[in-house]
Amino acid sequence: MESGLKGAYVELDELIEAVDYKKICDELYDGIYISDEEGKTLYVNKSYSRITGLAADLVINKYVTDLMKEGLFKNAITPDIIKTKKPINAMAEIRTGVKVLISGSPILDPEGNLKKVVVINRDMSDLLDMQEKLAASQNEIEHLRKLQIANNLIGNSDEIQPIIQMIHQVADLDVTVLIMGETGVGKEVIGNEIYMNSDRHGKPFIKVNCAAIPASLLEAELFGYEAGSFTGASSKGKIGMFELADKGTLLLDEIGEMPLELQSKLLRIIQEKEVTRVGGTKSIKFDVRILAATNCDLYEQVKKGNFREDLYYRLNVFPIHIPPLRARVSDIELLTKHYLNVYNTKYGKQVLFDSEVYEVFKNYTWPGNIRELRNVIERLVIVSEKYKNINGTLSKKVLNIESDSTETTKGELSLKEIVEKVERKIIEKALKDYGSTRKAAAVLKISQSSVVKKAKKLGIHIGD
Repeated sequence: MESGLKGAYVELDELIEAVDYKKICDELYDGIYISDEEGKTLYVNKSYSRITGLAADLVINKYVTDLMKEGLFKNAITPDIIKTKKPINAMAEIRTGVKVLISGSPILDPEGNLKKVVVINRDMSDLLDMQEKLAASQNEIEHLRKLQIANNLIGNSDEIQPIIQMIHQVADLDVTVLIMGETGVGKEVIGNEIYMNSDRHGKPFIKVNCAAIPASLLEAELFGYEAGSFTGASSKGKIGMFELADKGTLLLDEIGEMPLELQSKLLRIIQEKEVTRVGGTKSIKFDVRILAATNCDLYEQVKKGNFREDLYYRLNVFPIHIPPLRARVSDIELLTKHYLNVYNTKYGKQVLFDSEVYEVFKNYTWPGNIRELRNVIERLVIVSEKYKNINGTLSKKVLNIESDSTETTKGELSLKEIVEKVERKIIEKALKDYGSTRKAAAVLKISQSSVVKKAKKLGIHIGD
């Protein structure tokens, strides 16, 4: 009686196992195909029918070889697994036109006899779809990368599009780039984009303004110095910019302001890729990509003897010249809307510009370029009420061009007074925008002594 009960329990366990594995297999995403040791189909799960398009009753209790003869599928691996008793992977094609990746394994008893063959089917269309999505994602990433550059260099004009193309051309090339353009055109933005799209992205990006550091200290800042190498030097010494930028990128802004005696040292260091700190004797190797920027015509400075010719050619490997804002008038409205949105967001306002404001901006010469445009827009947002509409009159007032035409037509001023008034405004603005008589003179294309004389005559205060 006990043996009868044991037999009943075994049958019950087998029944439970049968129910469980079928229920489990029907929940799987991949198709499951099971045959006996002779290749007779015993079971397929729901996913098998979904993937292959073959209903279960088409294959159950049929031999694989017969199904192949009927043309239901090609390249079945079950016959080969029966012969070799080894796992096999392959590609198979179903009559429905579906291609599947199949992985089959033999099920052996303890004595090594074949009992079952289990084949897993995976729809290749899923993998192909994933490949297409991956390719699409990569294309989208590339598009976004280009769009990011376009967003930072806002503009659709014929003048700015070649600049974007040049950035793509040179970013991954580890060469020196000379970025040229007037003050405020966005030279640092170009430098940032080259760095962000280069292989050195994520490594140090050091920026040095050669005009902002006194000539006496510039050498120590660039190359570093040893402890006690000069009066006022730190007792611990200091690492220079070239060392800090090792494996990364160094942007030398306003390179045209570098003293002549320092230019020769810079040339040697760039060529030899090693630096010696001030007061030191040991050469320190570095790996730095050089970007240089200037608002002056370096070649003219070479002809005047103010800039070394050999250094000029060493820096001018890949030149990028950024056009001034007045040369890309078609971008002004787009830039204006961008910065208006930026400053509305920053100050929690919803200021709007009337159409005449854009016309005023398009007719203005913008000596301070995009930096001046940005500052003017910020000022207009700051001085306006939250929901203010800005008209052309207020924009002219901020640009100091509001009253010029009315005063000249009224005849209240003599020609000499009008000229002096215009001169005073222009010189005051140039000094304010550029910070020194030398730079103001360069922009106004007159000598520095003329700026000083005119300022004194017109009662313009010149700061330190």
